[in-house]
Amino acid sequence: KHRQRPLVTARQIAMYVMRELTDLSYPNIARVFGGRDHTTVIHAVEKIGALMPKDRQIYDQVTLLMQRVRQGR
Repeated sequence: KHRQRPLVTARQIAMYVMRELTDLSYPNIARVFGGRDHTTVIHAVEKIGALMPKDRQIYDQVTLLMQRVRQGR
């Protein structure tokens, strides 16, 4: 449960991608990530959504991950 920046950002990106590519609710996504509170997922989705237009690295990571998930790799 350490809040190291790279791990937190990676988790937030994963939550964002799950929300975008599935029909899972915020509480269901929170359960997948170790029983976190659904508001953590809401925060992650909003934060990554806001960062993508401003931060090219985040945008590239999210785009690549979504492509790979869609392709089944």
